Amino acid sequence: MNPADVDKAIQKAFKVWSDVSPLTFKRIYDGNADIMMSFETGDHRDNSPFDGPDGFLAHAFQPGNGIGGDVHFDEAEYWTKGSNGYNLFLVAAHELGHSLGLSHSTDPGALMYPTYSYTEPNEFRLPQDDINGIQAVYGKKNKHLVIYNPVQPTGPTTPVTCDPKLTLDAVATLRGELLFFKGRYFWRKHPQMTEVELNFISLFWPNLPSGIQAAYENVERDQVFLFKENKYWVLSGNDLVYNHPKSIYDLGFPKNVKRINAAFNDENSGKTYFFVGGKYWRYDENRQSMDQGYPKKIINEFRGISKNIDAAFQYGYIYFFIGTRQFQFDPNVKRVVSVMKSNSWFNC
Repeated sequence: MNPADVDKAIQKAFKVWSDVSPLTFKRIYDGNADIMMSFETGDHRDNSPFDGPDGFLAHAFQPGNGIGGDVHFDEAEYWTKGSNGYNLFLVAAHELGHSLGLSHSTDPGALMYPTYSYTEPNEFRLPQDDINGIQAVYGKKNKHLVIYNPVQPTGPTTPVTCDPKLTLDAVATLRGELLFFKGRYFWRKHPQMTEVELNFISLFWPNLPSGIQAAYENVERDQVFLFKENKYWVLSGNDLVYNHPKSIYDLGFPKNVKRINAAFNDENSGKTYFFVGGKYWRYDENRQSMDQGYPKKIINEFRGISKNIDAAFQYGYIYFFIGTRQFQFDPNVKRVVSVMKSNSWFNC
């Protein structure tokens, strides 16, 4: 990394904590600061030697005199400002939490959780668990300093699997498993297993964004298509097919479509259905083009389903997720045959 990018990453990491607490930070260019930050290699005389690439990325010391509050980064790591290697901003923000007195969190979505996971820095928001932690030590941000926004900031929370208010962003199948997407996370569900796993998207696919909005599997091609805004990514198993996302307009959508709400693929016909607002398009996977005569109104083809679809997938029946409920639609009789909670697949 060039020095300017290092400076930006560190400055942004300090801002994470000053935005939600009364703390202010000032950089000095000589002398001793309360928090001294440096890149070190191997044994660097603090009784906590680094171990080379991967392994321990960095460490920080709890507040105190001397080495207290200081942060050391392992020089042997591949530090970046993006998703390759280890993102310096994310690691620095975590370590600064320790410098300010926070311990590791048991919340898997928290910044202070002990496992590294990538989040796009421009989309990063400090999770509520971390806000609660820093404010428990230093109090809330002084309201008179926040002239432009007197409301105390809140952060994202880790989704709770059996929360009755849980909504989902997208659902897809993958080689017999079910994937349920929510923010930075997804659940994996195997039909023959009762347990579900909550994972970070970035742990499996570092180059995928969070906030996937629609997804479907093409079983014949063994590919999963994932959509966000006007772009889509293609997975083959656990590997990205392309280095860069494709445009949804390549599939034949008009320019007034800015995002896909939901999608599912019908294995029997080879058709993929895309839902946008109150309308749907039908795409022919064999011809790789949109069918003529679309879009059509959802309500005309899927009685009982009108609009505001969050997610959909086909598993014999077609399942439409709308808010906290999912609608089981029988394509043979063309009507809804059951209504369940969105998280009913999680044995809640």
